[in-house]
Amino acid sequence: MRIILASNRQAIERLASRDEARSPEVERQAARIVADVRRRGDRALRDWTRRLDGARVRTLGPADLRRGWTATPPEVRRALRQAAAHLRKVAERQVPKGFTVRVAPGLRVEQRVQPLGRVGCYVPGGRYPLPSTLLMTVVPARAAGVRDITVVCPRPSPVVLAAALEAGAPSVLAIGGAQAVAALAYGTESIPRVDKIVGPGNAWVAAAKALVSGDCAIDFHAGPSEIVVCSDSGRADWIAADLIAQAEHDPAARAMLVTTRRSLAQAVVDEVRAQLPAEGPARPSIHRNGAIVLASSRAEATAIVNRLAPEHLVVDEGANVGAFRAAGTIFVGRWSAQASGDYATGSNHVLPTGGAARFRGGLSAADFVRVFSVQTITARGLRAIGGSVIALAEAEGLRAHAESVRRRIQP
Repeated sequence: MRIILASNRQAIERLASRDEARSPEVERQAARIVADVRRRGDRALRDWTRRLDGARVRTLGPADLRRGWTATPPEVRRALRQAAAHLRKVAERQVPKGFTVRVAPGLRVEQRVQPLGRVGCYVPGGRYPLPSTLLMTVVPARAAGVRDITVVCPRPSPVVLAAALEAGAPSVLAIGGAQAVAALAYGTESIPRVDKIVGPGNAWVAAAKALVSGDCAIDFHAGPSEIVVCSDSGRADWIAADLIAQAEHDPAARAMLVTTRRSLAQAVVDEVRAQLPAEGPARPSIHRNGAIVLASSRAEATAIVNRLAPEHLVVDEGANVGAFRAAGTIFVGRWSAQASGDYATGSNHVLPTGGAARFRGGLSAADFVRVFSVQTITARGLRAIGGSVIALAEAEGLRAHAESVRRRIQP
């Protein structure tokens, strides 16, 4: 890991830039796959699954999920139950509430909250099985009241199937990649079109989600995982362990420390060298994307963190959490290991990357509902606001709008 002075603005901007995560070649191939599945449906889905994954399209139903549960070790089953229970407890509080407001006599506006009809949950199946991602996507959807959930995973292992059973998913489709995203977004002969696609994936999945987002809602445009630890008093060995843990996700993952203490910065460098595994994705990630930023003050450290807008942020106990305006999720204190949030705190680990934390937080039950208004206006209410409507419509040159109200309120 390298130490960068906060005064090196060029280096800070390079850290904040995520453009290199995009690949024009990946985007071209994803576009080709999406267009083909949209045109040829199941046939294209089968062809691309066989060509790219060397597999066939399969639906794993209730009996398969039960077999996965049986094949999963008891301690892992207990962990799945605890994680799911914590997720439900948080998700049930995240659902927006409906309300009615009487704006004026004869004028009522309601907010109604309605679950989405059908959602697709993407569970990666590449380097590692990710049962936690299945829980993080399906449990909040269920808490929001979504009735029809389609889970896709390119290589669903027994523990993923066990998670599906615990989360209440009816089945798992053994498909993945851009072809799975296209099938969910546009539908095929055997797969119904969904209203929204959620869940992380590789570069092809991310590119496909971006491509279909004009026709099907998605959670967000996902990139490589990120962590920033902002600390002046943390333990160097624990900080190094957190950075390496996050780097383990992907060779393109980002792991950074922002501190005002040079001694802590050097201690973390030494600990990373000592703890870094000899092999695995964490090593290239730490060497390529790992960095320690040495700030001159806490205010400067906070400003740098806000510029980075990381997916995960870890801060010291007693830190002014409100000063951090851009992070997908924040962990407070040395005991708040970021890895715990990946599994069992009840908060969601599907989080914005690539700077998207500037405008949204992680996936929640609120992502699975449609919030809309119902407006009821009586004759008295329209007469009370009719003059304002007519004046504003005519100011905009929309005379037909004005006339539609004038006809109602004229004697």
